Amino acid sequence: MSECQEVRLQRETHRRLKQYGSLRGKEVQPGEFWDIVVITAADRQQELAYRLQINEKLVRKELPLGVRYHVFSDPPGPKIGNGGSTLYSVQCLEQIYAAELERVTVMLIHAGGYSQRLPNASALGKIFTALPLGEPTYQMLDVKLAMYIDFPRNMKPGVLVTCADDLELYASGDLAVAFDRPGITALAHPSTLTIGTTHGVFVLGDSVPGYEELQYRQCKSYLHKPSIEKMHQSGAVNILQSEGSMPDAEVVYTDSLFYMDHYTVRRLLGFFRDLGGLSCEIDAYGDFLQALGPDATAEYTENVANVSKIESQLTDVRKKIYYLLRGTEFAVVLLNNSKFYHIGTTREYLRHFTSDPQLRAQLGLGSKVFSLVPGGAEETACVIQSVLDPTAAVSPDSVVEYSRLGPDVTIGGHCIVSGVSLPIGSHVPPKSFVSSFSLRVGEQLVYSTVALGIDDNLKTSVSSLADVSSLQFCGRSLSKCLNLWGIRVSQELFSGDPKALSLWTARIFPVGETLADSVKLSIEMLGGAACGESLGILGNVKRVSMEEILLHKDVEAMLHFRQLLYTDIVSHNL
Repeated sequence: MSECQEVRLQRETHRRLKQYGSLRGKEVQPGEFWDIVVITAADRQQELAYRLQINEKLVRKELPLGVRYHVFSDPPGPKIGNGGSTLYSVQCLEQIYAAELERVTVMLIHAGGYSQRLPNASALGKIFTALPLGEPTYQMLDVKLAMYIDFPRNMKPGVLVTCADDLELYASGDLAVAFDRPGITALAHPSTLTIGTTHGVFVLGDSVPGYEELQYRQCKSYLHKPSIEKMHQSGAVNILQSEGSMPDAEVVYTDSLFYMDHYTVRRLLGFFRDLGGLSCEIDAYGDFLQALGPDATAEYTENVANVSKIESQLTDVRKKIYYLLRGTEFAVVLLNNSKFYHIGTTREYLRHFTSDPQLRAQLGLGSKVFSLVPGGAEETACVIQSVLDPTAAVSPDSVVEYSRLGPDVTIGGHCIVSGVSLPIGSHVPPKSFVSSFSLRVGEQLVYSTVALGIDDNLKTSVSSLADVSSLQFCGRSLSKCLNLWGIRVSQELFSGDPKALSLWTARIFPVGETLADSVKLSIEMLGGAACGESLGILGNVKRVSMEEILLHKDVEAMLHFRQLLYTDIVSHNL
């Protein structure tokens, strides 16, 4: 990206943030903003958490007012994927608004995952992840609403589909991104071929000579996570003509969000009603967009390489979608001066918030945001809505959010510390993840603090107790750590599916009657694993798994803890 491109991108991003900031807490005028904003949730518990947070943001005037905000959780039963969530959510809207739905603009955000790769967002949702930006703190929801602020006024009634853990920043010159064409229109971003292997890739129609920041193109087909060989064979590889002296680059155009006009939405709704319910996961990108374009074939409907769980209904449903959408007009908006950021893993979260100079400049991210930090947080550390004692210290490349750090607390480098109250003298070792959760067990409010290595994979599973040693905790075999902690390997050690044993289902996180108790035990556990020191006291302590934490989470108690921090910060700054 040339210096001029970067300046334009930064200027446009700051303009959108300022414009959004001017709408927070104010009644929006017709056509000025989205008519309806929908957030999807995985289940009723997650739906309640999202509703509480939206209501809290509205009360504090942190969202534009006069907008109809909805949260829809997937129906009970088998997982239906974000494609199923799209269909179900639009059906819910139709039941509420009837014919009015054809006259409104809808932004639909998929936020229904359990965030196993970024567990500090597991309880309250990725869409409510805090960014080091704004007073009070901006969350992902705010930044997405800000970045899309120009869309509604250049959009015919329809539904815009996006995800909770990515950001799209762009400059478009004198042209606006318009969603006013029939059928489906998608945004497309120039990316390396390697990035293309993990995204959706567009195969474009005839090229337009010269460099333009924004171009409208017809799309011949859409490839879902293709190999580099497949990209070349399909004609998806383009030469991006750069402005100025920059060398031309070999790129593919990858996906982010897409728009459906109401005619297309009606057809999908009719299909969903006729189907009478889903018992398989449908992908809004892989299963809707692969049906589009003159070169699309039904071949993908039988390809299950990227499917997490294969159900008998899957191929049949995919084929029905293919024949339903075949022939639908399919355009892409090429944003040649754009950046796509994914913030869905611990490493991405740390890099983007602490050491990525481009994103920090483009969004205006800070190091100490809406916090009381009288002491020593390093410049590349990131502190968000937290209160630190003057003697507390946060090392470089670490993020502390929604936390209270007591006297002489030290946070090592490359750590994530979230929702925690750290008592005097606590030390969090480098490359650690520490996050506290409030739980409701019966009538009792208790706490559990999840402590892990920053690179621990909570999704990796084994099928038998004999293989537990292959699971990793802080770079050590989980079996060795269990031995250090005085915990015996048994089936009772794991919750959930006995054939899918993982760090997500391992009952290794201590429960305490107070937040301080749970933090103290988990920090000791983490230190013991890091140093290889025996800590046999945990064998008799009540423990829970991350899976159980989400089942018993007390959202109101967690939000109350954040509210106390908010009140302290506001009162100190008066």
